[in-house]
Amino acid sequence: MIFWWFLLLMGAVSWALTGFLYRYALAKNLIDIPNERSSHSVPTPRGGGVAIVVAFLVIIPILNLFDLLSSAACWALWGAGSAVAVTGFLDDHGHIAARWRLLVHFGAAAWGLYWLGGFPPLSVFGHMLDLGWFGYVCATVYIVWLLNLYNFMDGIDGIAGIEAITACCGGALLVWLVAPDSTAWMLPVFLATAVLGFLFWNFPPARIFMGDAGSGFLGIMLALLSLQAAWIESRLLWVWLILLGVFIVDATVTLSRRVLRGEKFYEAHRSHAYQYASRILGAHRPVTWAVCAINVFWLTPVASLVALDKLDGIIGLMVAYLPLLLLAYRYKAGDSQAQAKQDAS
Repeated sequence: MIFWWFLLLMGAVSWALTGFLYRYALAKNLIDIPNERSSHSVPTPRGGGVAIVVAFLVIIPILNLFDLLSSAACWALWGAGSAVAVTGFLDDHGHIAARWRLLVHFGAAAWGLYWLGGFPPLSVFGHMLDLGWFGYVCATVYIVWLLNLYNFMDGIDGIAGIEAITACCGGALLVWLVAPDSTAWMLPVFLATAVLGFLFWNFPPARIFMGDAGSGFLGIMLALLSLQAAWIESRLLWVWLILLGVFIVDATVTLSRRVLRGEKFYEAHRSHAYQYASRILGAHRPVTWAVCAINVFWLTPVASLVALDKLDGIIGLMVAYLPLLLLAYRYKAGDSQAQAKQDAS
């Protein structure tokens, strides 16, 4: 019963705090003004993701107090999440150079890895592979990439919230199925609930945007939750990678194509597949619902086969990602020139 009361309270806190932040952003003129690189057309307050940060960071030490979360996991999530959220908050209110943001991101990733015990052994075609120090490097890059791609993908109303909720619910269910005696499934449920309170204000048409504080925080939390799950059972890392496939594929394909074309990938743009789809359809809501449907009806079933050891993790990842790669190609991810021609026609 304590769990359910905490869950209800967290959702209410996130919802109420987002409403407060909406009024605060209006009072302080923290408004996203549309420009040629925007996917929205109406000036909209930003920074509502702070509600997710506060609600989730408050519950972490409480779970530790009730022995539902280890002290190591508590330090990993609290320290890394706080650093990224504060940096994002300051960037939302002014500007922090990319090199300093990346320095904080790598530091937060290293902190989280240290407390979680590093990179767990990988299950590869039935064999356990311990990458040693190279695993730490790979895990650090993975965390920083997921953190930043979540920021890149937070470009239309509701999409980042829907992705987090569906991935967390799928992840929680599959962690519970694989390790029912573990309490690790609770964390994704709490994170999904915190996001749900915010999504009430952000679902299309959004009244407030998440901002860098919220998107970066979600990215690093999801990365650390996937590594925590992998320490319980190695194949759960593949499960989380599959569940987050929409964001991983779109962002990775977009970045890769921009780099190959010699474009400044770090500059703001709107050449992601999901942004192009929203322009073709003339609305954000159909794209956000499509992401939800892909996650629930395609990625979660494939991830379930991997979690239940009916399908090898790498094979499952390939099966899950192939249609996503085709969609990325169909909606011209990263090909800004082709998108511009299509928009003009």
